[in-house]
Amino acid sequence: MDDAGRKIRVAVVGASGYTGVELLRLLINHPAVEITALTSESYADSSIEEVFPSLFGMLTLTCKKFDPREVAKQADLIFLAVPHNTAMTAAAELLPLGRKVIDLSADFRLRDPAVYRQWYGVDHAAPELLKEAVYALPEFYRQQLTTARLAAAPGCYPTAVLLGLLPLFKREVIDPDSLVIDAISGASGAGRKPDLPLHFAELYGNCKAYKVACHRHTPEIEQELSCCIGREVQVTFTPHLVATVRGILATITATFVTFKDAEELRTLYRECYQNEPFVRILPKGRLPETKQVRGSNLCDIGLAVDARTRRAIVVVAIDNLVKGASGQAIQAMNVMMGLDERTGLQLAPLFP
Repeated sequence: MDDAGRKIRVAVVGASGYTGVELLRLLINHPAVEITALTSESYADSSIEEVFPSLFGMLTLTCKKFDPREVAKQADLIFLAVPHNTAMTAAAELLPLGRKVIDLSADFRLRDPAVYRQWYGVDHAAPELLKEAVYALPEFYRQQLTTARLAAAPGCYPTAVLLGLLPLFKREVIDPDSLVIDAISGASGAGRKPDLPLHFAELYGNCKAYKVACHRHTPEIEQELSCCIGREVQVTFTPHLVATVRGILATITATFVTFKDAEELRTLYRECYQNEPFVRILPKGRLPETKQVRGSNLCDIGLAVDARTRRAIVVVAIDNLVKGASGQAIQAMNVMMGLDERTGLQLAPLFP
């Protein structure tokens, strides 16, 4: 609810993609929100029930083509669930109309327009907004989000990696130059657009590394880690695709500069995240699994220490469509609109 007790009017631009429908699934049950407008270029003039039969009887809005003035008339806050290189123009059109924007693409995650061009291959259309955009990882940017009008939802891989690493960086107990990050993702992380490697016959029964040494989430991870310690950090990041729909599992290793045993490491993480409602530090002997967080906004972190090599091992699991995208965007919305951060997101994981 806003200050006058009215529900917050929310629009989803790009409602027909995976992150779009996940936003709708979560927002339908959000007690302080009214979904008032949906857009889709592919499904313009189609009822959202036709696009997603799973929403039958729950939401009856019709998708329209994106018109910034019409969307701004109907909504107080707009989620942009559109592709990279598209969101930047939409945000630049919506912000002057007095609306708050949360972008789920990569268009406002990188603060340097030259880095954006290097990794995304185009000039940024709204570089003046990059310094204003708040990186919407609430666990570390909560205060900045309270006054933000433009938030950039982190990528799925960076969400898992940063939640796994930032406690170590803040306590300065590891060598920042020793990081090795291996992560796996389900197929939904690639979006809904058909692509041959994601066809059932190509994907099922397979596991493969992809975009080795060139994945676009690399500079996002490096930017936030560098910001944390005030100097440039580079990482070795290798993503993998596995034959599942949802989930990110990241395994991170780093060399200690101040050695901690496993219990000391767990204590460090518990202290860092003791007031965070969506981060769970697992007890001794347990490591995260993607099935244990599926459908939820939770982030599970498990810890181990290799005393022989003096390396910390951090394992992180999230649902890429919830904590890695739409759920985290709603968490950021709650902060931006002065709501309890947990509102609409207190969902137990699906199992099995």
